[in-house]
Amino acid sequence: MNIRNHVIILDDIPCDVMQKKIKHVHLRVHTPYGQVKISAPLRMNLETIRLFGISKLDWIRKQQIKIKIQKREAPREYVDGESHYYLGQKYLLQVLEQGSVSSSMVILKHDAIELCVRKGTSKIRRAEILQNWYRQQLRELVSSYIVNLEKKMGVKVFEIRFKTMKTRWGTCNIRAKRIWLNTELAKKSIEHIEYVLIHEMVHLLERHHNEKFKAYMTKFSPNWKHLRKELNRFAIGGR
Repeated sequence: MNIRNHVIILDDIPCDVMQKKIKHVHLRVHTPYGQVKISAPLRMNLETIRLFGISKLDWIRKQQIKIKIQKREAPREYVDGESHYYLGQKYLLQVLEQGSVSSSMVILKHDAIELCVRKGTSKIRRAEILQNWYRQQLRELVSSYIVNLEKKMGVKVFEIRFKTMKTRWGTCNIRAKRIWLNTELAKKSIEHIEYVLIHEMVHLLERHHNEKFKAYMTKFSPNWKHLRKELNRFAIGGR
């Protein structure tokens, strides 16, 4: 694919421009630092792209302010008493170190997440164990939703994968009909998880975030605008 990369200045804001084989211009402000990126068609000249960016300056600054004030969780140490979230609820982490533990596991209790590990397990390894548990829980939850949503929406998802992403809750490879979901979604409510899943599945009906896309979202997730606003109150990884 023919791709051209540039950097332009919008007033005093640097902006990364990627020109590629697409039909429409896309502007995004990314967490965690408010980087501005524009994707534009190859046929569009840089001055036209710059003028487009200038016309969106007020919106860009508002998004950067939102990102700056977004609540973020403190770095995790994976020790007793820390707050960790699962499906929108707060749990206290209980680390159980045992010399006889042959395999690590995570157990969800009424108000606690028990992390059972071998004595001396590092913080990095504890984080990996808990993250793998989040991934498995999310996989099982989504699997229980996907069949009904496919019937309801009239689409077919060939594959769903999970990974930790820094700037997106989900992505959709339309050609492969493959959806990626951010493992961090396991910390959010079921309603927010379903919203993201529907959002990515709607891309199988409409590629672009246009009025047709929004109409589909309203049809399949009537409360989607509120859910999107709630979800984006916190930076990815927060809570």
